[in-house]
Amino acid sequence: MENQVLTPHVYWAQRHHELYLRVELSDVQNPAISITENVLHFKAQGHGAKGDNVYEFHLEFLDLVKPEEEEQLNKLRLESQGSPETLTSLKKGYLFMYNLVQFLGFSWIFVNMTVRFFILGKESFYDTFHTVADMMYFCQMLAAVESINAAIGVTKSPVVPSLFQLLGRNFILFIIFGTMEEMQNKAVVFFVFYIWSTVEIFRYPFYMLSCIDMDWKVLTWLRYTVWIPLYPMGCLAEAVSVIQSIPVFNETGRFSFTLPYPVKIKVRFSFFLQIYLILLFLGLYVNFRYLYKQRRRRFGQKKKKIH
Repeated sequence: MENQVLTPHVYWAQRHHELYLRVELSDVQNPAISITENVLHFKAQGHGAKGDNVYEFHLEFLDLVKPEEEEQLNKLRLESQGSPETLTSLKKGYLFMYNLVQFLGFSWIFVNMTVRFFILGKESFYDTFHTVADMMYFCQMLAAVESINAAIGVTKSPVVPSLFQLLGRNFILFIIFGTMEEMQNKAVVFFVFYIWSTVEIFRYPFYMLSCIDMDWKVLTWLRYTVWIPLYPMGCLAEAVSVIQSIPVFNETGRFSFTLPYPVKIKVRFSFFLQIYLILLFLGLYVNFRYLYKQRRRRFGQKKKKIH
């Protein structure tokens, strides 16, 4: 009985002047790929729809394949475990899910605070922490993933701006608000949380759409524009929270310490808070400069007309 020729599943895609072929085989061994005139020949051992066998096919094009075009075909990419296409898809899926989770978290915070403000008015300012702190803790701890992604090359974002924002926000959240109950009932918590969530409900969906190669112009414009007023406002709100916390830390003595003998000088935590205020505005400059470059690169500069 003659051996039956097995043909694998072949997927065709075309974009502009490029053709893409995907052969559904895994564990491919000894692939033989060649082009003669207008016919593509493929033969390889691999695991396909009929199990582990030899698969082959011949694909005829409408016109002859020129030598220079033959090189541009990039041969034929095989779908196998660990292939570049698979890794890219996994990375995009991972980034999409991360941005989706962050978008949902910050959206919940934003909507919750907005509804409470319209219902309770200014009274909602003073219990903001107890209402949304758990979700903010979750989102800000998860945000550490962004700095890790930038550090290991999963994303192309620079590490320093991402790290400045992560450390700055978490210092305010966990140290200034989280450790001092006296700070949790202050109105400044509302403004800090509201500005953070407003920035993120535009940033994360933009990155979500980027993962699936979509560009919504309105969202793109908002992502590269809303930070211009919101980042300085956020920095100001954070600075106010630090300034308001200084007398509280001085009174309680929390995180203060005394240097060992023979110095025996008491170092108040407020001293470090004053240093942090300087670093806070330094971080604003770093992030503002980075985001401005991003915006200019994205939208370009309008050329001046020469008369």
